[in-house]
Amino acid sequence: MNPAENYILRQPEPYRSILLHLQLIIEKTIPALELKYKYKIPFYYLEGKPFCYLNQSKDYVDLGFWKAAYLTVHLAYMTTANRKMMKSLRYKTVAEINRQIVIDILQDAYSVKDKKFHK
Repeated sequence: MNPAENYILRQPEPYRSILLHLQLIIEKTIPALELKYKYKIPFYYLEGKPFCYLNQSKDYVDLGFWKAAYLTVHLAYMTTANRKMMKSLRYKTVAEINRQIVIDILQDAYSVKDKKFHK
């Protein structure tokens, strides 16, 4: 089993369900992403470059975006949490996940990949 998938499956509830739900949305929205295990968390890569990550921390799950300074949609839903380059969506329950917001942000991140996202 992939270490990233193992990370997701060994998390306690409700975090496992949140991570699995986000994994499904991410992989269905951007099939070209490759799931790896980097920095001790599941990290999605696009064309060999970091794209986004999943992390269970404290009492929430982070869906973080690499170089999020270039994102343009749904910024009000994202937190920087004292980080300069990354922004994330945070969830404490599956019910909090707005699928369309996640899809919109993923598509926004993907759309800038050829311009600035991976420089």
